[in-house]
Amino acid sequence: MTTLQETIRPQAKSGEWKAIVVLILLIPVLWSPPFLFRIFLFQPFNIPSGSMTPTLVVGDYVFAAKYAYGYGRYSFPFAPSWISGRFRAAEPEYGDVVVFRTPKNTSVDYVKRVVGLPGDRIQMRQGQLILNDRPATRVALKAVAAGSTCGVDDGAKARRWRETLPNGASYVTLDCVDNGYYDNTDAYTVPPGHFFVLGDNRDNSTDSRLMSTFGFVPMDNLVGRVTRIFWSLDEEGEPHMERLGKVW
Repeated sequence: MTTLQETIRPQAKSGEWKAIVVLILLIPVLWSPPFLFRIFLFQPFNIPSGSMTPTLVVGDYVFAAKYAYGYGRYSFPFAPSWISGRFRAAEPEYGDVVVFRTPKNTSVDYVKRVVGLPGDRIQMRQGQLILNDRPATRVALKAVAAGSTCGVDDGAKARRWRETLPNGASYVTLDCVDNGYYDNTDAYTVPPGHFFVLGDNRDNSTDSRLMSTFGFVPMDNLVGRVTRIFWSLDEEGEPHMERLGKVW
């Protein structure tokens, strides 16, 4: 018994001193402007898929404002799992492009657009968003080449719509095919403390319409609001300067 205590105690003290030294060395890093900027204000993300085309495309790099909805478990890297709720909490608004985690996969950051808030009734009918039993206002725009974003023939065209939500948020959505898999859904009522998201590429987005694997997103799973594209590269790896700017 005595021998075991004498063997362990010096190791414990050594480990404690090492931890103290590491913390002291980290102080300049933890309080450096770049670190504070990323942890508390804006976090950079890159866009790996076309689910938010044409608003965000593969090759875009964006900033998400972490302070927009308050701070919670997913606001900080390596936050302990017992943290719940959010400090300085605020709800997203219709049309916000948000970064979040889903309840079914909390290890992956997703980016989608908020179209439903607590108490809202959401449905898709023939590809059109129905919000609280009223069709969202939309205006047809000029069709564009579908390309790889839609996964169809090179010569195919994709329709575009200018969609406007009740609060005036307006953005462009992509319609690759008629009567797509998610173009007609059941009606879903958003529960308290949750929101409903869609990808702007409506026929190629896994989002809240797929209840079995995605569904409603808890407010506590918010990471931040996408505010700006700060860098973008095209398919050849060349700068895509015309894409830089605010995200609507």
